[in-house]
Order: sequence, then structure tokens, then C-alpha cells
Amino acid sequence: MAKPLVGITMGDPLGIGPEVVVKALADAAVRGSARFVIYGDNELLLAAAEQARVHPTWFRASIDHARDGSMVLGDLTVIDYGVAGTLGSAHEPTKAGGVASKTFVEDAIVDAMRPASDPRRLDAIVTAPISKESWALAGFRWPGHTELFAARTRAKRQAMAFVSPRLKVVLATTHVPLLELRNLLTIGRVHEPVVLGDELCRQLGIASPRIAVCGLNPHAGENGLFGDEEIRVIKPAIDLARAGGIDVHGPFSGDTIFIDAAAGAWDLVVAMYHDQGLIPVKLLGWDKAVNVTLGLPIVRTSPDHGTAFGIAGQSKASEGSMRAAVELAVRLVSQGAAAGTGARQLGAGDSDAT
Repeated sequence: MAKPLVGITMGDPLGIGPEVVVKALADAAVRGSARFVIYGDNELLLAAAEQARVHPTWFRASIDHARDGSMVLGDLTVIDYGVAGTLGSAHEPTKAGGVASKTFVEDAIVDAMRPASDPRRLDAIVTAPISKESWALAGFRWPGHTELFAARTRAKRQAMAFVSPRLKVVLATTHVPLLELRNLLTIGRVHEPVVLGDELCRQLGIASPRIAVCGLNPHAGENGLFGDEEIRVIKPAIDLARAGGIDVHGPFSGDTIFIDAAAGAWDLVVAMYHDQGLIPVKLLGWDKAVNVTLGLPIVRTSPDHGTAFGIAGQSKASEGSMRAAVELAVRLVSQGAAAGTGARQLGAGDSDAT
């Protein structure tokens, strides 16, 4: 079977993206698992390689080159956007960094959505961290990668998931203010991550996933004493999923359910909001956790950390999460092909592929 073609976007060029990409691909096992195309800046990648004492092993192709199959020259190609000279030296959110990082992602999505017969068609995308502040400075109002991918691929449903050695978590809501949660949570908004989480577990080889759902309020509302979202929204969503054949239970108090999940009692937890799910994931799986966007017609993974401007350019960043993101992307693509479905997506049965 031919190696999959995986696109890696360099992220904000002033963040730790260049160095974690270079370090992750320095691992011969990772580099040999697929063919890779990096969307980024060759000068910055070379500088990161020099600091990390990594020997550059890639071909370079200028973005000005005709965009055809000949740009993918070998198992590792850098599409060079030549942005280094436009950035300045400070490692901080900038308009230029926002423009560059969003361009990398947009071009990778275009390539991932190409027809299967196109030699430039990507089988998966791994995104290095972007700065939401940089995107805002550049005039882009996207909350993050997840929402951009969903819009560009016309996914009818999507969810943000995190896979780590001890926990798998899917979020019912993502980058939203806490004060808006009461108005955002609906039965459908809780039901979809349960369904998509079940499908993710099955793609990861779990034949009969056991799923737990968090409550929103302290103690999961104490039967309505601390809020009615559990009774009015979350429990009906669970009942709907159970009627569809999913082994899902809850709502459970968010301050205890992750203990049971980390001990192996649950295969996946559905959290109601960002920090409810991300705090335990990062506490127990830092440097190993991977962000996966569910519901897309393509595979997209990302390391579970940000741009870390404070240490960028110093070769201090660990590449562990980026390496795990690449490994998971390759695994998901390979499992889809092995199943004979030709699918590259996670839970995208209702999504448009164009």
C-alpha cells in the first residue's frame, strides 16, 4: 500500500511551530511512516533545524512554482512561502504572522479537498499552533482551526476531540465565553459529540465504546438544585443516543468522572465546555495529547498546545505532541484504507466532500 501524503502546516511562524515540526520529523520512524508536505517557510525551518542540530532532509519548492504534482518531490517537501523577511524578530502575535499562518492552512485544505486522482491531494492535515490573536490582528474572525476547517469542508457537523494515552475527550462547545453556554447548549449540541465520539472510538479499534457525559453545573446540577441544563438538555441527549444503540451514561459531575475515565472505566468523556475537558487532558497527557477534528471529510490532527511565544526561537519546545499528532493522522488514514472504505474522515457520513 502506498504511503499516505500528509500535509503539515507550520502554524504561526513566530511561535514554536517551526521547531516542533522539524524535531518531530527528525524521528526516522515518523518520517518513514508517510510522505509529507510542509506548508511554511524554508528559512525558518532551516534555522530551527540548526538550533536543534537536526540535519535537513527535505526538498524545497517555492510557492511561486506551478502548483502541480511536481512540487511533491520526495517523501519530505517544504512548500516555501518566503515570509521570514516580513515578520520582524519579536516572538509575539502579529498581523504578518496571522496572514502567513492562515494562508498555510487555507492552501492545505484546498489540497486535501482535491480529487483522489490528483497527485497533490492530501490524505490528512496536521496543523502546528496558530495564534488567534494574530488572526484577529490580520482581520480574520475565526475562533480557531476547528471552525475554519468545518466551514471550508462544508461539514454539516463537527466536534473537537482530544486523544491521549489515558483520556479521550470530545467537547460539546469549543471557543465560546462561559456566560454564553446556557444559551448555546441544546439537545443536538450534546448528542452530536456523543455520536461522533462513539465513531472515533470505533475507528481507534474500540469495538464497544463506553461513553460518559459530563454535567454542566456543580455536582451535575443535583437534580435541578444548581441548574436545570442536566434535566432539560443533557439527559435527553443521552437518552436519544442510547436509543440509537450507543453505550452512553450520565450526566456525571465533572469533578469526578475524569478520575474514573483515567482509571479505564470509560473509553471517552463528552465535556460541556473547553476547560472542563482540557484541564484533565493536559494534566494527564501533556506532551502526548492530540487534537482531532471530528465530522470532517478529511483527517485533521494537531498538537494539544499553543504557540508558546515565550520560548519560541530557543529550541526549548518539546515535539512530543506534534509527533503524536503526526502518528495519529497516519494511523487514522491507514485504518480507513485498511477497512476498505476509502474514508479519510471521522464521523463525516453526513458531510459534503466538496
